[in-house]
Amino acid sequence: MDIMKLYETWLEKATEDADLIAELKKIEGNETEINDRFYTSLKFGTAGLRGVIGAGTNRMNIYVVRQATQGLANYVLAKYGKGAVAISHDSRIKADLFMNEAAKVLAANGIKAYITTELQPTPVLSYLVRFFGCQAGIMVTASHNAAKYNGYKAYGEDGCQMTDNAAQAVYDEICKLDIFEDVKTMDFDEAVEKGLIEYVDDSVYDSYLEKVMEQQINPGICEGADLKVVYTPLNGCGNKLVRKVLAKIGVKEIHIVKEQELPDGNFTTCPYPNPEMKEALQKGLELCEEVQPDLLLATDPDSDRVGIAVKDYDGSYRLITGNEDGAMLTNYILSCRKANGTLPEKPVVVKTIVTTMLVNKLCEKYGCELKNVLTGFKYIGEVILNLEKQGEENRYLFGFEESYGYLAGTYVRDKDAVVASMLVCEMAAYYKKQNKSLAAVIDGLYKEFGYYLNRTVSFEFEGAEGMKKMADLMTAVRDKIPAAVGDFKVIKVSDYQLKTETDLLTGAVEKLTLPTSNVIALHLEGGNAVIIRPSGTEPKIKLYITAVGDGKENAEEICCGIIEASKKLLGL
Repeated sequence: MDIMKLYETWLEKATEDADLIAELKKIEGNETEINDRFYTSLKFGTAGLRGVIGAGTNRMNIYVVRQATQGLANYVLAKYGKGAVAISHDSRIKADLFMNEAAKVLAANGIKAYITTELQPTPVLSYLVRFFGCQAGIMVTASHNAAKYNGYKAYGEDGCQMTDNAAQAVYDEICKLDIFEDVKTMDFDEAVEKGLIEYVDDSVYDSYLEKVMEQQINPGICEGADLKVVYTPLNGCGNKLVRKVLAKIGVKEIHIVKEQELPDGNFTTCPYPNPEMKEALQKGLELCEEVQPDLLLATDPDSDRVGIAVKDYDGSYRLITGNEDGAMLTNYILSCRKANGTLPEKPVVVKTIVTTMLVNKLCEKYGCELKNVLTGFKYIGEVILNLEKQGEENRYLFGFEESYGYLAGTYVRDKDAVVASMLVCEMAAYYKKQNKSLAAVIDGLYKEFGYYLNRTVSFEFEGAEGMKKMADLMTAVRDKIPAAVGDFKVIKVSDYQLKTETDLLTGAVEKLTLPTSNVIALHLEGGNAVIIRPSGTEPKIKLYITAVGDGKENAEEICCGIIEASKKLLGL
């Protein structure tokens, strides 16, 4: 590939976006800057595309979006003969432009595009795919990345993010296309006039909210609870729907973080708008100190994840991890539905393999089947789909992952911060009426089952040499399973690449039915564990540690010991 020739081609042909023209001219003669933009193309995978906004094949821009959408159109037409695609976007820079450009490409290919009149949460996009019976969906978002990024999530006909096979098929189509010559597009207004682009009517969002409302566990519980909430949409797209659903369930006092209320792709007051990070919640925590609410809610820019902080015993605000919130919600749903007599036969809860094993204890207590799946919410959606095929989707109660993604109900197939925000408030109101804070609730679970501490540790490996070292480390662990990690014996090994689970105490070997993935889980004595997993998107090996103690300090001590022993095991 001649990078300079590619750059010259873009100078000549990328003339429809003034920002790109200015950027290309600005870097003229700068080989380093040109190389960075053109040395590769953004790869389309199960998460679609994601990259820095700007000019070139290694950036997010209208030409890369068009090419990806032409590849998607070719895939849809080859598989279905015809089709429809739902598209939405969040508050990211150029997100609405990218949505419209994708719609124009689909229309030019005879595929109907349903688009939103304004930004909408990712779960709404999942809902639209199912509502309109589409063959695919596109959500223009970079989730919680920094402001300079944008992205393009692709969905299948079931409303889940695309599977590996489907994403590969779309990528194969993209690779056949010249980015300028082989992409069809048509005038936007003409496409609307011909009915090839259609705006989603507001009534559809109302029907989505009705489905969210159906997931209430104790309808009316918020009435009279005097629940006080601070909410920040982190300048994303949760503002309208989250506030609307909270008002519907009777949460009357909601204080909004004004600096983060309106859509703003620059994320001026939260450079990394990730509710997992304390820095992103800082403005919300400051408002908490002022108004003293029962809890803080923070939804990420595309409103598929929610982070919370709760009032602690001393009046300060305690950040709740995704594992803790998920465990509390699981406990709330199971305990209340059992008490209300609404627990279905053979109820099902789903979590990812790196999510807290405290949920295992809760499911045992309430006679609930727990399904563990690989990392990625599409695998939770896949469980729902399989239950639906068997006519048993009512068995599904709740699914979540440790990175703050939750879903109750089967109306969408992705994590949903709107329903999660509703359930967190409902749960807070339920316990407040018993004079219990959510801090007391999670501490009560720890007292009952043990203090489950979960920690993720990452190690970076740069370049091709780093990728080889990561592969060698995984092979070394696989070839020589340790007898112990620190002070704890290894009692069971789950190898998701070999698809085997070996009980080291009995020698029994069972077959794992999950998709193949380069992940090794070392189950230790006392409920402790280490899961070793190379990142699928970054040059990192991640260790997911579970430490179970009789209190926080004891769990911290156990966790530190396991981390140090794991580093030694890996030679890090």
